Amino acid sequence: MATEATGSRRGGAKDRALDYVKTKVLTGAFPGGELISEGEVATALGMSRTPVREAFLQLEAAGLLRLYPQRGALVVPVSPEEVRAVMEARLVFEQFATRAVIGRGPAGRAAVFEQLSAQLERQRQAAAAARLPEFLDSDRTFHNITVEAAGNWILAGFYTTLRDRQMRMIGESALRDPQRLTTIIDEHRGIAEAVRDGDLPRAREAVQVHVASTMQALGLAPEWTSPDLDQR
Repeated sequence: MATEATGSRRGGAKDRALDYVKTKVLTGAFPGGELISEGEVATALGMSRTPVREAFLQLEAAGLLRLYPQRGALVVPVSPEEVRAVMEARLVFEQFATRAVIGRGPAGRAAVFEQLSAQLERQRQAAAAARLPEFLDSDRTFHNITVEAAGNWILAGFYTTLRDRQMRMIGESALRDPQRLTTIIDEHRGIAEAVRDGDLPRAREAVQVHVASTMQALGLAPEWTSPDLDQR
């Protein structure tokens, strides 16, 4: 029983360390290229190094950290290739999802718009209070609403695999540009209103503008044109 209790406590500590470090990385508080140590995290959380080490190993497996014995963990920078790959995937998924939602008619669009509007209000409040982690969580929820409402569980599953990378890129873009959160809210509103109105060309353009804007905020120019999903 004592062994089980000790293991349970260590598991809880590891989860706490994992959540702490992962949140710091995804929101940019631990920026790409920074070297962090087990000792620093353990001290900040008031725990031993063992659960922190276990959390580091899990984050290395996820591609967020690179471990160097006796030195610490390097926060793996977001590469331009990764940004392009994620944004191109988002463009395809989100434009497809927007078309599917609009095709569900006024009642379906209204239900989705109500959910999107709730997230827009949450984003406004988070931005006003400078609560970046909450804003990023709401940003992720905003896009998931449309993807999940499209009713394609395979697409939704693939989209879910992008969520941590997506969150990190949005966080990094927000740290680079203090006005980025306001721009994101405006772009989200454009997407939501186009869905509400059932205006597919406007919705598809709003999604493309939003994805391209994120790339530009990260210092990259889009090299693609919007896939002509309507013709497929």
